[in-house]
Amino acid sequence: MKIQKGKCEFLMGIDQVEQLTTWLNEHPFINGVAFIGRSNVGKSSLINSLFGKNTARVSKTPGRTRQVNIFDFVVHNPETKSEHHFYLFDVPGYGHADVSKEMAQNWQNLLDTFFHLCSQKVLLLNIQDARHPLQDPDLVFQNYIQSFDLETYVLFNKVDKLKTQSERSLLKNKMPDIYKNFKWVKQIHFVSAEKGDGLSGVELSITNFVMRES
Repeated sequence: MKIQKGKCEFLMGIDQVEQLTTWLNEHPFINGVAFIGRSNVGKSSLINSLFGKNTARVSKTPGRTRQVNIFDFVVHNPETKSEHHFYLFDVPGYGHADVSKEMAQNWQNLLDTFFHLCSQKVLLLNIQDARHPLQDPDLVFQNYIQSFDLETYVLFNKVDKLKTQSERSLLKNKMPDIYKNFKWVKQIHFVSAEKGDGLSGVELSITNFVMRES
């Protein structure tokens, strides 16, 4: 199974709670994957690496996903030579960038609506920074998301940025705490959107999930 890069099609962006509520109620059995992470973890770059460049807009100002962006993506089955369509959701992050309280509250309302109403056939990929594991906003989000009972994988991005021995040792020493804090998480991956490290495993996990739930 392979994600067909370059075939990911933008469907719509939703920035109003009422519109998102309506869309999710009209699509109760959506099957796909949702990406969410703290500001500046490289979420958009990771999406582009997996689904094809220019899928997600990479902003010069981190944390600027202002809406739930919905895409259609294609998984190719080489055995049956068939194509299967699923949803990709690029969700506003947490640990917001420097925005107004009103906008931050709207983002939170969008998140609450999305997670309350989305199908359990949606896989959640929580993107975190391998250089700074177990940050407070990540732990707060993990505590928040557990109540929704969505299958969740954690992706520690930017492993290529761990250039010194002390940086690599910091991550290694944090591993017991990482697995303890995320013991309810189904899978943990260490990846680099820039260098491609670990992305084949993430792609396999995504395709396995969506095909299993289809």
